[in-house]
Amino acid sequence: MHDVAALAGVSHQTVSRVLNDFAGVKPDTRERVTEAINALGYRRNLAARTLATGRSQSIGVLAPEVPNFGPMASLAAVERAAREAGFYSLVISTTPEPARVAEALDYLLGKSIDALVLMAQQRSVVDAVTSTAVGLPIVYLLTGGESSDWAVSVDQGAGVDIAVQHLIDLGHRRIQHIAGPIDFSEARLRRLAFDRIVAAHGLDSLPLLIGDWTADSGYAAALALDPTATAVFCANDQMAVGAIHALVDSGRRVPEEVSVVGFDDLPEAKHSLPPLTTVHQDFEGVGHRAMEVLLARLNEQGCPTIDPFVPWLVERASTAPPRTNHPT
Repeated sequence: MHDVAALAGVSHQTVSRVLNDFAGVKPDTRERVTEAINALGYRRNLAARTLATGRSQSIGVLAPEVPNFGPMASLAAVERAAREAGFYSLVISTTPEPARVAEALDYLLGKSIDALVLMAQQRSVVDAVTSTAVGLPIVYLLTGGESSDWAVSVDQGAGVDIAVQHLIDLGHRRIQHIAGPIDFSEARLRRLAFDRIVAAHGLDSLPLLIGDWTADSGYAAALALDPTATAVFCANDQMAVGAIHALVDSGRRVPEEVSVVGFDDLPEAKHSLPPLTTVHQDFEGVGHRAMEVLLARLNEQGCPTIDPFVPWLVERASTAPPRTNHPT
């Protein structure tokens, strides 16, 4: 730092203010310091800065090891928002096994992170992290919205309502659900919402089919679809694409004989055959909001109002009114 200050013709304090992006430095002075930093190839000592400021300017992100589009899109948004706020992101992926979660969390805590973004669908993971990282600011992202006041989520019930209501408005009365894994909070919330709206409309309850979020599991589940079902609501787009494939292979046309609705609105959804009607989740917006909430918590500004993001229906070509002569 001494060499940077000498080359720029400023004090050590001014160099420190520029390095930490503090206000009150004249633009031309900031430019001189920046040029000196680049010319000398100066790199800040992270440990020294942490001791001096009490912050490492880094956040940890504990994310699932499942490469689903939604969490990955939100993760990318968190990283972008962190960079814009002057923070580095340390991302660790893990499976829900307790030993793996503990190992990943130990690594992040050992890096002196200032805060943590937790992306986890299993309640056991949320509880384990919360009980271990005591005193560390945590924001819960896409954990189902039930983790704490500091949770950023999508209104799963609203998404299911608009999807199933769309099918009901088309005239469907035999609607079957392909759900996500039973230990995933968002899958559970979607399943409960589906049961609620079906019961509210007095529709028959068809056997629940369960997948693991993959297209292959959607394919397998759709092979067991009730023969009287005229529509299927899938808990995500990947399973919906697999379900369409299985229905076509079984000789049932989509949407002429069976309508299919997904959930997520993956970029590929509009390119499925037929293009998939689905529920759009603003994954990028959720990620940006999580970082805003995290900064508020770091700066001790109190818990802001965190309304869940409201999804919306994207109507494409995989849904249509049921055939009047469909078997019952």
